[in-house]
Amino acid sequence: MQGTALNFSAVSCTVLLHVLFEHAAGYALFAVREVEEIGMLLPQVEESVLNVGKFSSIVKLVAFSPFRSAQSALENINAISEGVLHEDLKLFLETNVPGKKKKALLGVGDAKIGAAIPEELKISCQTGGVVAEIIRGIRLHFHALVKGLTAQSASKAQLGLGHSYSRAKVKFNVNRVDNMIIQSISLLDQLDKDINTFSMRVRKWRKMNVSVCTTGRSVRALYWNGTAITFPELIKIVSDNYTYCRTAKFIGNRKELSEEKLEAMEEIVMDSAKAQAVLEASRSSMGMDISPIDLINIESFSSRVISLSEYRKSLQEYLRSKMNQVAPSLSALIGEVVGARLISPCRKSDESGQVPGVHGADPGGREGALQTRGNTPKYGLIFHSTFIGRAAAKNKGRISRYLANKCTIASRIDCFSEIPTPVFGDKLREQVEERLAFYETGEAPRKNLEVMKEAQQEASEVVSEIKRKLDKKERKKKRREKRRLEALAAAAEEENEEAAVQENEGEEPSKKKKKKRKSEGDVSENGIEEERTPTKKKKVSSSEEAPTSEHKKKKKAKVRQEEEDS
Repeated sequence: MQGTALNFSAVSCTVLLHVLFEHAAGYALFAVREVEEIGMLLPQVEESVLNVGKFSSIVKLVAFSPFRSAQSALENINAISEGVLHEDLKLFLETNVPGKKKKALLGVGDAKIGAAIPEELKISCQTGGVVAEIIRGIRLHFHALVKGLTAQSASKAQLGLGHSYSRAKVKFNVNRVDNMIIQSISLLDQLDKDINTFSMRVRKWRKMNVSVCTTGRSVRALYWNGTAITFPELIKIVSDNYTYCRTAKFIGNRKELSEEKLEAMEEIVMDSAKAQAVLEASRSSMGMDISPIDLINIESFSSRVISLSEYRKSLQEYLRSKMNQVAPSLSALIGEVVGARLISPCRKSDESGQVPGVHGADPGGREGALQTRGNTPKYGLIFHSTFIGRAAAKNKGRISRYLANKCTIASRIDCFSEIPTPVFGDKLREQVEERLAFYETGEAPRKNLEVMKEAQQEASEVVSEIKRKLDKKERKKKRREKRRLEALAAAAEEENEEAAVQENEGEEPSKKKKKKRKSEGDVSENGIEEERTPTKKKKVSSSEEAPTSEHKKKKKAKVRQEEEDS
């Protein structure tokens, strides 16, 4: 590489401008041919940037240092994105950039890294202008300017490093998903509006006022807001929207309401007196009669409103659980719903922890002040807290600022704690209560240092207990996993043994068959031999039987003769 630089400098005298290019494959240093002014290069570079032949006459590779591994590439790109000079880049520049005698000027694409290099290496850097155009051309023809690097391999390196960099930047934590809280509180607010609108529509549908015309010739039904209403007295007895819709669906046609349905209606309204009042009102109601088809529509619409109300309850429970996971201190201090509304404008809980306390008092209120060009309000979303409502009129501004300060502290604790706990939120809430009592009675509250010491001690105990439970849970999980693996291994071993037994059983009959066939062959052979040998023996015995019988006869004759002689 140094030889290349010497040859190039021999042609173009002294090299004044070098360009650093960071690629997914490694660091590259290019030398630009000398001109009297750097700005004179701009038109030439713009003309030749699309032609690799012309562009290679302007720039030439001086050195290239590939990354050792994908992990090393990720570390270097993270350092560059943060404006930090990595050790690999520092060594590369110290080795390949010419010394002070040549007074080299280094062109870089990133302004942050361009500010860090002069501080550490005392090398003058330039960004923008012709440097940006040269880097654009290098990026376009990089695979042609570096020997041994193909366009396909360069594309693969960029794709792999891009995926790794994105995964490292997206710090996903299942237990601290702020976006879910933001979407949940937005949906909760929208559901509140929709349920109120639909409930009012059900109420209007069930109510009707009757008036007699001044002429007395006809009775006319007056419709409230143009909607037919059938049971006007019910709205005065049952005020809650959800309970009203359930009661309206249960009653149906008010003329069919009787004493038999009274017990079931008590379960809905949760009050025997209200149920009795509804029954009595249905008997003397001024509402209009309703047709079966209209009743079906009212019941269907009431069912939809009831299902939306039930979903809202489940969504609120979901929001409460998420807030206890993500921001337990903020939830303990100001409540889950108000805490979620404070997180929502910041888009993230860590950003809400970075907001100053004085700005935390009126999120949402400053926008209205800017639109109306009025004074900035003392409180915005934080006004929904119960502390503001309990304070006297003259103390609302002071308690709102104090509460905003404590909310900011709680947000920072939730954001930067390894294991968030509601301990600090409970202590901060006690401080707000004491400050509220101080404004009303003059009783001096405890000092912040004492309260924080108590909170820190309790929090350490709670965190240690949580860690102990997590470790225990992890050990149980490992034991279960170990048992599962052992069970799988035992099952696999049994299957192997069964397969081996089946193979052996399959081999034994074949062996027995072979032995049987062999033994049958031996028996047949032996049988033939045995059949032949008796024939031989018979022949032998027939030939030898004659001399033996004659010998016996002679012996008997001799014995008889001796007896006669005696």
